[in-house]
Amino acid sequence: MNEIDYIFIAALNQYSYCAHRCWRMFCAGEFIDNQYTIEGTTLHERVHTIGDGYREDTWQIRAIWLKSDKYKLIGKSDLIEVENGTFYPIEYKRGRKGEWDNDEMQVCAQALCLEEMTGKSISTGYIYYAHSHQRQLVEITPELRQSAIAIIEAVQQLLFTGAMPIPVKTKRCDGCSLYPSCIPQATDKVKRYQESH
Repeated sequence: MNEIDYIFIAALNQYSYCAHRCWRMFCAGEFIDNQYTIEGTTLHERVHTIGDGYREDTWQIRAIWLKSDKYKLIGKSDLIEVENGTFYPIEYKRGRKGEWDNDEMQVCAQALCLEEMTGKSISTGYIYYAHSHQRQLVEITPELRQSAIAIIEAVQQLLFTGAMPIPVKTKRCDGCSLYPSCIPQATDKVKRYQESH
């Protein structure tokens, strides 16, 4: 990876969810749809109607590109709200709050870009879950920032080396559209076989 390469904000979400999935999508160029990815794509098609306007006292900006030269990030936002001069990134997700923090990582990365673009500090963002029609507050804490920066570096390294992370079978595999290609349980079986012989 050379100096001018940027990574997609979405890659941080994928890496935080599963490093092997991130490798398959962003290094190997693999992607397979399933029910969940189709629902997510449909939601984002509705959300990504470019434009802006006011909703009561809140200025809403939809589907704009965010960029950070400092962190070499780029990606399209779902929604940015501005209220009393304060910016809030809002990421739309199809389901309900999950057990993992990959969506929060994506909101934090958007906040890092917005801070650089606006010169304003951002302390909160939101995830809007379409299933429940509710927003979940994401506090952009120093700890979340450090985690996001560590994942940015890990994704940069992954893209630079192209080294495939070993697939690991976890509960996260259940809804993964790339599971049929990945089959981490086969890796586990091979490893157990090699250890026993």
